[in-house]
Parts: sequence; C-alpha cells; structure tokens
Amino acid sequence: MADRRQDLLGRLADLSEEAVQRLSEAPGADRVVQALKGLGDRVDELQRRTKGFEELEKRLATLEKKVDSMTKPARGAASGARPKSGSTPKKP
Repeated sequence: MADRRQDLLGRLADLSEEAVQRLSEAPGADRVVQALKGLGDRVDELQRRTKGFEELEKRLATLEKKVDSMTKPARGAASGARPKSGSTPKKP
C-alpha cells in the first residue's frame, strides 16, 4: 500500500513539474511572473501603509478623548453664564 501511495505521489510530482515547465515556455509567461512579483511588492507596501494608519487612528482617538474631557467643563460654565448687564433679552 505504501509503495502504491509513493508511486501515485511520484507520478503527481512528475506531472506538476511538466506543467510548470510548459507554463514557463508559454509566450508571455515571463510577463506574468514579473506581474506576480510586482503584486507581492505592492501588497507589502499596502500592509506597511495600513499599519501606519492604525497607529494614527489610535493617536487620534486618544486626542479626541482629551479634547472631549477639556470641553465638557467649558460647556457647563458657558450654559450657566448670565447675560451681560447692558444687554436686554429679545422678545419673540
């Protein structure tokens, strides 16, 4: 049984080698290979940029929390402020 399995795997390996060889001899195959290599480089660059955006989003969230905490007391003080003594309220 093991010999039969190895024989099957050997045949499969031979067929795959032949298929790869035929593909490499096909017209335009070198352009396809170059495009695939370029695609890998582009994906790497995209991952690097995405990581930078994640860090910026974290910093932005932290800053938004700080701004919110700084503006909350100011809102409470502004809403409780009295109008100036020289101004009169407008009638609707």
